[in-house]
Amino acid sequence: MTTKKIKTVWVWTAMIALALSIPLTALAAGIGKEGRIVNKKGKANTIAELVAMYDSSSCIECHQEIHDDWALSVHSRSIYGTGRTAATFRTSVVNGLQEWAFSGVKGPKDVQVEHLMGCAKCHLPQLADANDSVAKELIASIYNWMDAVRAGNDKVRIVEENKLKSLNINCLVCHNRNAITHKWTDGYPQKGVVYGSTDGEHPSDAFPTMKKSAIMGESILCGQCHGLGPNLELDNPTQCATLYGSYLWSYTAEGGRETCQECHMRKSGLGHNMQSYRDPGLAEAALDFKVQTSGFHWRDASNIRPYVAVDISMTNKAGHVIPDG
Repeated sequence: MTTKKIKTVWVWTAMIALALSIPLTALAAGIGKEGRIVNKKGKANTIAELVAMYDSSSCIECHQEIHDDWALSVHSRSIYGTGRTAATFRTSVVNGLQEWAFSGVKGPKDVQVEHLMGCAKCHLPQLADANDSVAKELIASIYNWMDAVRAGNDKVRIVEENKLKSLNINCLVCHNRNAITHKWTDGYPQKGVVYGSTDGEHPSDAFPTMKKSAIMGESILCGQCHGLGPNLELDNPTQCATLYGSYLWSYTAEGGRETCQECHMRKSGLGHNMQSYRDPGLAEAALDFKVQTSGFHWRDASNIRPYVAVDISMTNKAGHVIPDG
């Protein structure tokens, strides 16, 4: 048998073996999409509709403590942030989209969902489940909020600020929409299901079923947003979050085994608060500072001056680069 024939036989054998190992439902790409929240409800046309689509307020009744922890985290205000995040969205329009010759954006009214996904991919992934009218409303709200801040108009500022804070990474983003990464293998996240660490019934009218997510305790869940690096799938690639890439190539490659959840939730004791290295609960674990000082007199010709030398060393003990984003 010639080398070419041997290679051909091997390839076909491998393909047959692969086919036999995959459930038949996975062979037709897209089966199960119709059960997703967005497919059941249809794409949102307003911010209010998008908020309602992923409304997780029903979770509070049984998970009050977890909700309270989450409310302290930046995930609960991922579009607004400290105000800086929202302002950066406007910067991305003015100093980004409007300056790029082929973006099609001449002003805020030209902004579409695809224009914002460089930021929203992480800060509001569910924006992909909305029509362009939501992108326009979001940018208009940010402009109105910033104008109100500058004018000292607290009435408008509060209204717009609350609207921006209503858009966030909440229970359903992690425990439904983004709970499955390999959808042709594990299926698409379904409406009425919360994904976690086990299968069974879930005492909720809105979400009566609980299913196990293969990634809920794995770093890849966080890696969907806290990234590998350039988002090359976008028409205009961006570079922002690189933590997950650093975690993979420098931490796990050197034998590290702890997950994002173990450090940012369990060991820190912060649970769903999930702060970063700036928080006292993680600062000591993430960074090691050593400071040495020495004093002496320095003679410059006839002048003698007192000097102090300060040596500072900082060691990163985290499983990834610091900072990120």
